[in-house]
Amino acid sequence: MPPVPARPMRGIALKVCSVLLFIVMASIIKATSDEVPPGQAVFFRSAFAIPVILVWLAMRHELRTGLKAQNLMGHVWRGLAGTMAMGFGFAALAYLPLPEATALSYAAPLLTVIFAAMFLGEDVRAFRMTAVMIGLVGVMIVLAPNMTVGPGAMDDAAALGAMLALTGAVFGALAAVFIRKMVAIETTSSIVFYFSLTSTVLSLATIPYGWVWPGWGFTALLIVAGLLGGTAQIFMTQAFREADASLIAPFDYASMLFALIIGYVVFSEVPTMTMLGGAALIIASGCLIIWRERRLGLERNQPRKAMTPQG
Repeated sequence: MPPVPARPMRGIALKVCSVLLFIVMASIIKATSDEVPPGQAVFFRSAFAIPVILVWLAMRHELRTGLKAQNLMGHVWRGLAGTMAMGFGFAALAYLPLPEATALSYAAPLLTVIFAAMFLGEDVRAFRMTAVMIGLVGVMIVLAPNMTVGPGAMDDAAALGAMLALTGAVFGALAAVFIRKMVAIETTSSIVFYFSLTSTVLSLATIPYGWVWPGWGFTALLIVAGLLGGTAQIFMTQAFREADASLIAPFDYASMLFALIIGYVVFSEVPTMTMLGGAALIIASGCLIIWRERRLGLERNQPRKAMTPQG
């Protein structure tokens, strides 16, 4: 039986820090979205994360394992799905308020449950599927103002942003399914490194679609976004070393609080009650799934504990 993590509070602190850094990174991408196309933003986010990740691997003496891939094509497929998720998510930030884009990104873990059942044959029982359905109702509530036609409807830009965000969530869920398959043979270090490398290379394919020469200010912001993204990945990875996944996973939803604060202070975005209500349903469904997974994990461990020699 694996050892019980000894520093859960440290794991929670690292997770919250990673969530905050990811939201600050998204805020920077949003602030530069009028000047820089999403494909170019993906390049900066990925390329400047690589040095941070390499330094981290060197400090942990994991460069060899971090650069060793057992299934190279698995990394390519994961990288393709992850890059598409990042690109669509970045594109959505140009059209949606930060809290709304954040809320729609929460659809990814819900869709992961469905895709894992479809593609990996995972057993999804009534409780988890009910929780997923509740979450998808929340997604529809968030989407509704953007999809409505007639008086009171949002403009076409907001509708486009909502669809971009939802598409990004679909690709994010596919990336999570690829990761579930890869963790059996690949190290966390290699998954983190090769994703940044793959997304950097794939983002170059968008050069013909309108890359620009950003000014020094925008360039500096995009470099900072990449450094923050790499650091956030490291914090998130380290968090899972310090605490059980079921303990720290709910802290992903702290991103909504950070998004609301940054959206209001930086972008003067005031959330609607409809958006907040839908986001609350999505968050509640995600927490239900995490709680259920934790209960099932404890139940699976009970027989192992009973068979463990005492004394």
